[in-house]
Amino acid sequence: MQENKPSAEAPEELLQAPTGQSGDAPQVEAADERAGDSMPSLEESLRQAELKAAEHHDAWLRAKAEAENIRRRAQEDIAKASKFAAEKFANAMLPVKDSLEAALATENQTIESLREGVQLTLKQLASAFQTAGVTEENPVGSKFDPNRHQAIAMIEAEGEANTVVNVLQKGYLLHERVLRPAMVTVSKGKSA
Repeated sequence: MQENKPSAEAPEELLQAPTGQSGDAPQVEAADERAGDSMPSLEESLRQAELKAAEHHDAWLRAKAEAENIRRRAQEDIAKASKFAAEKFANAMLPVKDSLEAALATENQTIESLREGVQLTLKQLASAFQTAGVTEENPVGSKFDPNRHQAIAMIEAEGEANTVVNVLQKGYLLHERVLRPAMVTVSKGKSA
């Protein structure tokens, strides 16, 4: 028997085979398999993109819900703040009310004891105002300020024109904001 040994020329023939021959198909398939191993398939890429999209959508929904919760809590805090804004001031006013009720409940009052009670109650009220940031506006002798004063009348008086001559009713400020303007009489200056 004869042994079939490949000739040295055979490998060259395979390497130099012209394209388009039937021997070319196995090489293309092998190249596709190598490329498929290194690059994910289209289905795999789509699946990964869908997973990422779902993950981002979930994160977006959570962020949206958190923002809505923060907005709702802020609205509740604002509502509570406006509802209970006067709580501190109301607590400061309770002793004033108690003092007034005690003064009315006392029998056999003398004018002096009544006067002393009213003075103590006024001190309590002034203390409550001070704690709340309410200050008195008594502008006698100062320049008329239409933002803080309400002119009731103008009279001829000594001194510069538009100066507060008389205060008919004191004004009050809450942290430099006008609660009630002072009712004043203003000088128009002496006519020459």
